Amino acid sequence: MQAVFETVFDVAYLFTVLFLGIKMVKESRGVTQFVLYGVMALVLGLGDSFHLIPRAVALSTKGLDAYTGALGIGKCITSVTMTLFYMLLYYVWRERYGIRGKEKLTGVVWLLSAARIILVLMPQNQWLSKTPPLSWGIYRNIPFVLLGFLMITLFYRSGKEHDDADFRHLWLTIALSFGFYLPVVLLAGAVPPVGALMIPKTGAYVWTVWIGYHSMKQEMG
Repeated sequence: MQAVFETVFDVAYLFTVLFLGIKMVKESRGVTQFVLYGVMALVLGLGDSFHLIPRAVALSTKGLDAYTGALGIGKCITSVTMTLFYMLLYYVWRERYGIRGKEKLTGVVWLLSAARIILVLMPQNQWLSKTPPLSWGIYRNIPFVLLGFLMITLFYRSGKEHDDADFRHLWLTIALSFGFYLPVVLLAGAVPPVGALMIPKTGAYVWTVWIGYHSMKQEMG
């Protein structure tokens, strides 16, 4: 039952974000913020597929333990692409609200992103192990959480300042995604049912992508 539910859910998720991403890139008419948003959705879907597809195969065949290596590599790739997702989201913010300058802020975004990717790629993560160390799961997520908090703050403030109806909930989707994600990082190893929080986390990302697509349709017809 778990295999069927997860597979259907994951396929629906990947199809949705990739479909919306392709439509945004094709229908954006060269408007930078929507091109970036579409690319962002494609990065999200393609990156997550490296983890979700092996997981679906594992659940439908020999079980997760038989695919430890593939799942570990998939998680590593997804960790990198999620960082790129938030980097692209930062540039969506700049384009949407006409932000110029702010080199120090841009430097912080790049620094946090680089730190996250470097930590993800460190061998101490033991991605191929059945029991990777929790400590490195925490280390690599510190800059990621800071990056997420920065995005929440930027979109919350700018959304209110510009009375941006289309993006008014974007900050909330990011906050929810991290709110569901962090307990999984900290507790899923000891309390496996906590891993179910990845389902609403995934829903929050679909909401994030939908906000961009809906905004494009509203503004461009």
